[in-house]
Amino acid sequence: MTFETQAPTTPESPASPIEIRAPVDLALPLVFASPHSGCHYPPAFVATAALELGALRRSEDCYVDELFSDVPDLGAPLLRALYPRAYLDVNREPYELDPEMFEQPLPAFVNTTSARVAAGLGTIARIVASRREIYRTKLAFAEAEDRIDTVYKPYHRALRTLVNRTWNRFGYCILIDCHSMPSTGLPVDADNDLRRVDIVLGDRGGTSCAPVISDCVETTLSGLGYRVTRNNPYSGGFTTQHYGDPSNGVHAIQIEINRNIYMDEVTLRRREVFPNLKADINTMVRQVAATAALQQHRLRYERLSAE
Repeated sequence: MTFETQAPTTPESPASPIEIRAPVDLALPLVFASPHSGCHYPPAFVATAALELGALRRSEDCYVDELFSDVPDLGAPLLRALYPRAYLDVNREPYELDPEMFEQPLPAFVNTTSARVAAGLGTIARIVASRREIYRTKLAFAEAEDRIDTVYKPYHRALRTLVNRTWNRFGYCILIDCHSMPSTGLPVDADNDLRRVDIVLGDRGGTSCAPVISDCVETTLSGLGYRVTRNNPYSGGFTTQHYGDPSNGVHAIQIEINRNIYMDEVTLRRREVFPNLKADINTMVRQVAATAALQQHRLRYERLSAE
């Protein structure tokens, strides 16, 4: 079986665990983040994993950063993690860890009881998307601390800086967290013809993003022919919950794109329609920007008017 070879592993670690693709001019009140499209697999991690590289890559949001790669040309920054979520998941609390994965008891500050930990998908995941165990042996807590210090913390420092910079420029910020999802295990359409949803939008049940923005994203993508649901089965992860603060002018929405519509999930090869989806995403970005410009009075920091 032949897999797409998009630089999945290299001997050298990248100089930074993140890449920021910044616009020449910050023209839009939007920030885009791709936390799960990283494909640098440290050789030591691959060598000690119980799974082959192809299985580890099943958890990647393959090519999501590429689908959104035009946004800097449109006037907004794109942040992407370079390490994969199988190595460390930046869309989690910093210390969501499964105690069964470690050699020694974990410190009291570690969250060991979250639903994500129970599912095997904590900050350091126990399983990949196919529910296969990643590690042969237990880890030292020092290994977790090193990954958090060198990968997790730089990512969130950069994301907070981008959000603050945009907020300072426009008086509000719309953070779009960009993801993909597997094509299996998702809700079927109401007519029960087994068609899968194409895109799931998550705004934490309307608490992380102003409805006018969520409505705009949904209406635009639906108008382009995609089957869109909201908050089912994904309502948004740590990033959406942690950064979304509409009353203070920060609006966060998660976009999950069904991988089957743009890539072969077995070979990881892009489908021929890949450029079409990318163009449609650009259309959505422009529409969100236009809507935000018209509705900015509803999107700005509102505390003074509420007091």
